[in-house]
Amino acid sequence: MTISFRIAAAAACMAAWSVPAAAETTWDVSIPWGPSEFHTKDAEKFAEEVAKATDGEVNLVIHAGGALGIRANESLRAVEDGAVPMAEYALFQNVGDLPILGIESIPFLIKDYDQLRIMHDLVRPLWEAELEKRNQKALYIVPWASQNFFTKDPIDSPEDMQGMRMRVYDANTSSLATNIGMTAQQMNNADIVPALATGRLDAVMTSGTTAVAQQYWGFLNHTYNTNHLWASNVFAVNLDYWNELTPEQQAAIEQVATELEPEFWAVSQGEHALRMGELKENGMTVQAPAPEVLALMREATAGLADDFVANVPEAGPILDDFRAKVSE
Repeated sequence: MTISFRIAAAAACMAAWSVPAAAETTWDVSIPWGPSEFHTKDAEKFAEEVAKATDGEVNLVIHAGGALGIRANESLRAVEDGAVPMAEYALFQNVGDLPILGIESIPFLIKDYDQLRIMHDLVRPLWEAELEKRNQKALYIVPWASQNFFTKDPIDSPEDMQGMRMRVYDANTSSLATNIGMTAQQMNNADIVPALATGRLDAVMTSGTTAVAQQYWGFLNHTYNTNHLWASNVFAVNLDYWNELTPEQQAAIEQVATELEPEFWAVSQGEHALRMGELKENGMTVQAPAPEVLALMREATAGLADDFVANVPEAGPILDDFRAKVSE
């Protein structure tokens, strides 16, 4: 080997050694739900797949149970302001900041997952555009399982609901509870068990997932499959943080979200039957509401869709398109 070739080879090696490794990015992710709930498990899987897809360059640290001090109904603002790079939050719990997020929680509007997909196809572009205005990007959106009433005392007739203190989510569900004679108590998931323990609540509306995670059988006795609304969570990232990633990293993360979202929907669809079985195993009754109770609920909420459009005019064309599609 000539001297000049050895010098050139050594220089090439030194140049290769001097190329810096890709910097690692680590983001905290705020999750309001407990560690055992399926949305939290979904987020953990997403984090694992993001790390793989980016060769360890982007790492997401999942903080479940509101461990970062960000409440469910504060999450949209927390992501917008960059208080946390990423968060998952329920759309309906952040309607105070962005009212259109509540369209799927109009009572008795959406019957099942098939109809929910139709609604999401129609409204998701608007959701994403509005979230972008709030300095964040929606990566995936996944629904909770079917909703229920969980009560301490049985509800055999409309009279049994009078004065019952019911945990609700938002304005729509507050109107529902109030219109059927209940006393609405709006609160986040983390506040439910303390309120049950102190006797502040007689009843809770939520999914079977949360009921099992919070072991409602220690406080409540009855489960009624009301399916009175639908609620979905968004996994969102602050755009200032997002724009610090390379285009390749962004594309990899978006691909992971696209691939996993259908899988996460499938998990959601299996949750209801699974959790109803667990509630029964722990001594709770599980049944459909009495026909006259369900009829009263529908009657008491019949005008809420019109009220929603009056407050959120951009929802009008979406609701018209949705009704046309589900009636085909």
